[in-house]
Amino acid sequence: MNIALLGYGRMGQTIEQIAIKRGHTIVLKVDKDDKDYDITKADVAIDFSIPTVAFSNISNCINNNVPVISGTTGWLEHYDNAIALCKEKKGAFIYASNYSLGVNIFFELNKTLAKMMSNLKQYNVSMEEIHHTKKLDAPSGTAISLANDIISNHKEFDNWKLDEHGETTIPITAKRIEDVPGTHTVTYESEVDSITIDHVAHNRQGFALGAVIAAEWIFGKTGVFTMNDVLNIG
Repeated sequence: MNIALLGYGRMGQTIEQIAIKRGHTIVLKVDKDDKDYDITKADVAIDFSIPTVAFSNISNCINNNVPVISGTTGWLEHYDNAIALCKEKKGAFIYASNYSLGVNIFFELNKTLAKMMSNLKQYNVSMEEIHHTKKLDAPSGTAISLANDIISNHKEFDNWKLDEHGETTIPITAKRIEDVPGTHTVTYESEVDSITIDHVAHNRQGFALGAVIAAEWIFGKTGVFTMNDVLNIG
């Protein structure tokens, strides 16, 4: 496939390496200040840009009938508009807060655990995420997805907040430490014990590989999808 990379930071560069190894061609490398580019050169686009340009990138792809995979976080106030545009134009779109295959399995474990803990009111839940110092948003999109999945599957919690506890609020602690690709921890704690699940990324390869696999999967399809569709899980 001919792939456009929308965003050419460290993640974009890692995606490029993996895509080439898997036999694909990178036909566009679009940085944050690039505006005049021909997206129609590409069979599919992979967006790991920045929040302020993500929706513009996604809209440009959909308007030009180019399937787009987005892993940019921090732009989701426009998510419903992207979905509506994709349906109107009969385009193809996947957004995921995290493309790692392991993280998407972790998402399902988190949902299952939340259901199991729902009737055990003696346990409070909290979350921690750790990322590299160049990550712009906090909490991470992955942490937000985990929190929202707990809210959807647990009777006692209806909100999440950064560094703020509440009776029905999931507190999320966000740390920024140099060269940490991504760690997410969910903890249920009572007076007598703690139950913890976590996912620790060792490098960016897993995120990049998942994005390329998603791009391969969506090519030739029409609709709005998730990584559960790609991996046939959940």
